[in-house]
Amino acid sequence: MGDTTRRAVMLGTGGAGLAALLTACSGYGQPAADTSAEVEPTGDAGGGAESKAPKKKAAGLAKTGDIPEGGGKIFKDEKVVITQPKAGEFKAFSATCTHQGCTVGSISNGTINCPCHGSTFNIADGSVASGPAQKPLPEMGINVDGDSITLS
Repeated sequence: MGDTTRRAVMLGTGGAGLAALLTACSGYGQPAADTSAEVEPTGDAGGGAESKAPKKKAAGLAKTGDIPEGGGKIFKDEKVVITQPKAGEFKAFSATCTHQGCTVGSISNGTINCPCHGSTFNIADGSVASGPAQKPLPEMGINVDGDSITLS
């Protein structure tokens, strides 16, 4: 037979080595997925198994006092960002960056900031303040009732 070359090892039979390498690198820059789910008992008096359905969240997503004026708060589990550009004005946007799907990581100086590639979005309307993202964050519906904010 002969010498084994790096190309032969990487391509292997049917390219399996290369496929494994590409699969291992495909998640670069992406946050790890949270695969955990809370389990809620079914209340079955007959000793039945627990339900695998995720628990429902409390009625309100946030209190208006939780959202700083001129800033906002990221709700990673719900994949939503709620901002308060001006006193008493609340906006909600998807927390998924339109560049490559990372979850935004912070809010500062009037922008929602993506940690993966540096895109920033305006807190007032979700528009791109700086790229590489080309599209704004999609607006989401919320209801403000008294001091409670809920997704609509």
